[in-house]
Amino acid sequence: MNSLLADLRIKVFADGADKAGILSLNANPLIKGMTTNPTLMRKAGIADYEAFARDVLETVTTKPISFEVFSDEVPEMRRQAMKIAGWQKNVFVKIPSTNTRGESCVPLAKELAAEGVQLNITAILTLGQIRGFVEALNPKVPSVLSVFAGRIADTGLDPVPAMKESLLMIRSTLPKGELLWASVREVLNIYQADACGCDIVTVPHDILNKSIKMSGMDLDELSLDTVKMFAGDALAAGFTL
Repeated sequence: MNSLLADLRIKVFADGADKAGILSLNANPLIKGMTTNPTLMRKAGIADYEAFARDVLETVTTKPISFEVFSDEVPEMRRQAMKIAGWQKNVFVKIPSTNTRGESCVPLAKELAAEGVQLNITAILTLGQIRGFVEALNPKVPSVLSVFAGRIADTGLDPVPAMKESLLMIRSTLPKGELLWASVREVLNIYQADACGCDIVTVPHDILNKSIKMSGMDLDELSLDTVKMFAGDALAAGFTL
């Protein structure tokens, strides 16, 4: 196991819908949990949502794993959430910060949390959203607030100040709430999430594999590997001048 990653305080979750990848990463003690979403499942060619989830849950029995509702209507979101929550004790139900019409899901989160549903609130990008959900969630029930730090960074803003302020709000109100750094774009983001005190970072399978391979790699060695790659590709292409 990569020693740098093993020394992190933050919990690393694997984000993906590739069954083989999920099962392999579940067996890795470095990985503390799993997340997925409808977009990842569609890209993986999954046609039967529940069958896929139940198949995965036969192996992922103890580490937390999140499955997301996919309705855009609150009553159906609630029905789906209650069904998903009943699949297994380690399941967290992902609900979005809003529906596609921009209507807040705070009231739904409050209702589900009051019934003891473990929630993962996803697609959060603003402090106002954090504030609303922190006030709505049940302090006695485990919950996760997933802030899409990578998407914040895509707009040209540094996500770290927002993550630190989000963490303060969660710590002051939700003893069982955790802040998750989502939409990781590169290995560095894992270390940024750890440095700013986040509880969880969820990482796509390909970036996880890169981090396991390359974290702490000697830069002189990496430079030589890069030069060898360029030389090999030029030779394979048959370039001449």
